[in-house]
Amino acid sequence: MRVVVVTADQRSSRSGPDLVPALLRDLAPLPHLRAFERTAGDEVQGVLAADELPAVVELLLRDGGWNVGIGVGPVDPPLPDSTRAGRGPAFLLARDAVTAAKTSPWHLRALAPGDAATDLETVLWLWAALLGRRTRGGWEVADLLDDGLTHEEAAERLGVTPSAVTQRARTAAVQEGRRARATVAALAAALVGGEVAA
Repeated sequence: MRVVVVTADQRSSRSGPDLVPALLRDLAPLPHLRAFERTAGDEVQGVLAADELPAVVELLLRDGGWNVGIGVGPVDPPLPDSTRAGRGPAFLLARDAVTAAKTSPWHLRALAPGDAATDLETVLWLWAALLGRRTRGGWEVADLLDDGLTHEEAAERLGVTPSAVTQRARTAAVQEGRRARATVAALAAALVGGEVAA
């Protein structure tokens, strides 16, 4: 059984408020194999299927302030109900990845056995650079379009012209972001090997 384990560690937690409760609240509605839980101090961990990874990563990158470690690999069966009780290589890889993320581009690392996650990690870094340039207005447009609104409907909601929405979407790289999301899911799926945890 192979899965994706994500560990996120709050940056600068000693000098700021505890952000874990808010993060857990934001992560809770997202699809997952096992829910995100606080594992130690200022750290959370969850277990995902490959296609669930992009939404979680996007939320963490958008939120900022987190070192993100992704481990892809086998876990000891059966997968327990609680993430904290999970064991196996994917959990160890996520631990190593979140430690390495502290000094990595975009505070993000992805690891799999035998350096197999290099392509996934590269795409994640490129996607993070793209998302890092998004303004608040760009996120507003991206969110509306991702919710299925047309450019005209988004324009009406925002009180701007459709051409303004098109311009904001272009500046926010909405189309490129969607491609990155799909590529991350495909690369994670290739690493998982199509297996689905129970």
